[in-house]
Amino acid sequence: MVEDYRSVSELCRELGINRTQFNRYMSGESFPRPDVLHRICEFFETDARILLEPIEDLKPSPNDLVNHPFLAGFFGQATVHVSTDLFPSGFYRFARKSFVDASRFVLGLVLIKRGDGYTFLRGFEPRQGVREQGLSTDPRTREYRGIVMRQEDGIMAVVTHRDSLACSFNFLTPETSFQSNLWEGYASRTVREKISGNRATRMVYEHLGSGTGRVLQAARETGVVPIEKVPRFYQHLLRPDEDFR
Repeated sequence: MVEDYRSVSELCRELGINRTQFNRYMSGESFPRPDVLHRICEFFETDARILLEPIEDLKPSPNDLVNHPFLAGFFGQATVHVSTDLFPSGFYRFARKSFVDASRFVLGLVLIKRGDGYTFLRGFEPRQGVREQGLSTDPRTREYRGIVMRQEDGIMAVVTHRDSLACSFNFLTPETSFQSNLWEGYASRTVREKISGNRATRMVYEHLGSGTGRVLQAARETGVVPIEKVPRFYQHLLRPDEDFR
């Protein structure tokens, strides 16, 4: 767990634990008090078994599909552990071409959160978009959730609506030449081929940080919009006049 952090000293500061004492925990010379153990488990989003029991004796939960022995070496912890350095928790604004109307763009807002060792995604379809498709605009219908995993030098997310009524696959990598809080990639949806409409398109994510004002402003701007409403630096990355390959 520690190897994902560039500096043990920085990790100790975040945990509020003395570096020397933490080294004793690491070497097995000492064992943390219950309150310190709880703090460590909360920070790494794991349970105390990882310190109390031999690693080889730990077995995945029956409900933990990605750690099933059949998938060992293909999925597992190396895939589901997404460090906050790679993809921080918090709110993200995203933009992509509409799958229904390629002349317009979707501006959306999602929340990335972590729990039980996983990274989750949650968001809601813009009311305008579902209304135009003749669908209910209630939150239950508009809500989608997903799981985020590591993939090459970026992340992938499998996202679905309730009862798998609609599903998409997203792939994103950090955009380092423009701004450090941007990710670029694409989204594809799992539908049959049609004459009209896109099944895959470029997408941009922007991490909004912890400022409530920016999040609320982004929430007010969500919807299906013309290109003029898309921020200029999003347009640069989306390249709307170029076919997606």
